[in-house]
Amino acid sequence: MITADTAPLLIAYFAVVCALLSGVVSLFAVRRHPGFLHFGSFLFLGLAGAASIIAGGWALLANLTLSDQLAFGLPWLQWHVRLDPLSGFFLVLLGTLTVAASLYGSSYTREYTHGKNAQPLPPLGVFTAAFVLGMQMLLLADDALVFMIFWEMMSAAGYFLVAYQHQHAGNRHAAFLYLLLAHVGALVILLSFGVLAAFGGGLSFDQMRAAPLTPLWATLAFAFAFLGFGTKAGMAPLHVWLPDAHPVAPSHISAMMSGAMLKMGIYGIVRVSFDLIGDVHWEWGVAMLVVGTASALLGVLYALMQHDLKRLLAYHSIENIGIILMGLGLAMVFLGTGHPLLGTLGLVAALYHTLNHALFKGLLFLGAGAVLYRTHERDLERMGGLIQRMPVTAFMFLVGSVAISALPPFNGFVSEWLTFQTALQAPALENGVLRMLIPIAAALLALTGALAAACFVKAFGIAFLGKPRTHHVAHAREVPTGMLAGMGLLAALCLVLGILPTPMIEAMAPITRLLARTELPAATAQGWLWLTPVSPQVASYSAPLVLLALLVVFGLGYLFLKRRAAPARRCYPWDCGFGQLNHRMEYTSTSFTQPIRRVFGAVWKVEEAVETTTAGAGPIPRVTGIRHHLHVHDWSWLKVYLPIGRLVLEAARRIGFIQTGSIHTYLKYSFGTLIILLWIVSL
Repeated sequence: MITADTAPLLIAYFAVVCALLSGVVSLFAVRRHPGFLHFGSFLFLGLAGAASIIAGGWALLANLTLSDQLAFGLPWLQWHVRLDPLSGFFLVLLGTLTVAASLYGSSYTREYTHGKNAQPLPPLGVFTAAFVLGMQMLLLADDALVFMIFWEMMSAAGYFLVAYQHQHAGNRHAAFLYLLLAHVGALVILLSFGVLAAFGGGLSFDQMRAAPLTPLWATLAFAFAFLGFGTKAGMAPLHVWLPDAHPVAPSHISAMMSGAMLKMGIYGIVRVSFDLIGDVHWEWGVAMLVVGTASALLGVLYALMQHDLKRLLAYHSIENIGIILMGLGLAMVFLGTGHPLLGTLGLVAALYHTLNHALFKGLLFLGAGAVLYRTHERDLERMGGLIQRMPVTAFMFLVGSVAISALPPFNGFVSEWLTFQTALQAPALENGVLRMLIPIAAALLALTGALAAACFVKAFGIAFLGKPRTHHVAHAREVPTGMLAGMGLLAALCLVLGILPTPMIEAMAPITRLLARTELPAATAQGWLWLTPVSPQVASYSAPLVLLALLVVFGLGYLFLKRRAAPARRCYPWDCGFGQLNHRMEYTSTSFTQPIRRVFGAVWKVEEAVETTTAGAGPIPRVTGIRHHLHVHDWSWLKVYLPIGRLVLEAARRIGFIQTGSIHTYLKYSFGTLIILLWIVSL
């Protein structure tokens, strides 16, 4: 019988079924009704997203915790599922991105039906459905077995989506690196679950919550979870797969990977640390704060050096994951030192930025995909002037750029402001080292925000302003309506969550009561118009009034300039005597970041060269062309992963002698192994 208490879980099941049907349609519609593949598969995907939003929002707003058992496992090991406010919050996040991707993807995937980019569509639809279904089910999982089954489904489906255009060697390399680190992370997650299951006496999360852990074993369980889930989230230095994998996937998949899949890593960290272990230690928060600060700063610095637009956005995912980890680290520090209210503030800041990053990063990846769809370019050095040819896309990308730069009145400002407000409460701590460390992290967060703004001034200015640099860019036009609808949905939500943060934070109260046993009592102390993190005497922020002030200032400025302006006269811009301006006189992406490269030169390994082409004979040949080459290497790859790779290859070479090719030798190995195992069993 369906009741108001069981309906959210049934709707969540419906969402899973719709995701499954999306894959079925993609697999079978291509033979008899190929035209239905575009419409049908994305229709079911959109229904899956909408149902996820309804189920998750219902559980969150009504503060419901619903459990069930499914007879899909072994007879004595059924699947346990649970929908609570935390999983409901992440279901809303996942569902929102899924709806946007379904609106966008039905038009975007037509690019793969013809031309040099032609690819078979059924695999894309099947693995997209498996990707979404895996994330839905791991959010509903209430035991380690179900969680790991669908965690692996998500990871495996992501591999095939990254390798979708497998004819390119770079795509195959990116997919292999993604899968390798995904499995390494999964093994470490299993160690964390193993510790909790050993002390709890079972695989269900309820048994793990009741596990009597000593401080040492609790720290080991946290460390394994942090490393395993952090690998999937893309924290430094475990991030090396991310800048390669995200750019090569189809753009709506890139948006899903950055906006949703990375957040599954955040969900895992929160679920294990705050829920299953429960009693967090401030030392864990220090480790998370340090790693988060390093990820945020390194992510934005590496993003600044990129001229591939999608790769630039991928590095910014590392930056924003770092900001989320900073919020979680601050929450652990304050909760572990006996300041539950301040710990709750840090938790709210982290979760709010998790949602915000999903929205504006999804928007930016969809915008980059729109540019790629019309221009077939990802290189900023070959773009320019797109605001005149793709004005709606340019506006959407500008909204995402302002939001990710943490500027009001958009959502990115609110969550970063809350993170700053948490850090500014450091004087409440008694530990002098913590009172010194947290302000340093806050200062580096401020630097990160400034560099992020500079990066998106570069990205938007080089891509959309100025003059077009290539033929494809010069003849670009606006993308189809479905793609604009997907971007428009996310852009609108960026504005709504920016100007109405108080209702959203109030709606998150069931999560903080579940994880921190408290909520923010002063958040709505002055009504919905003002956001008050701690108390009105400390700080308050009114996003609606800020928006109103911006509209008044810009409106009055426009009217003043319109009244004072002289009649318009069209003429060529000032050209310094060189003749008519062309794209060769414009700033490039590389030249824009050259001053920053000089200041932070030690952060990267930079290979820079100038290639000069000459003509004519004689002692002073005539220069006919100059070409600048710049390649930025990631120190994490050079100093950590390459040495490990060389070590593994050397070890494989040394033990290769056991592969003799003789069946007699292999039988001897098997017989010897059997004898040893029998001896061990008989002890």
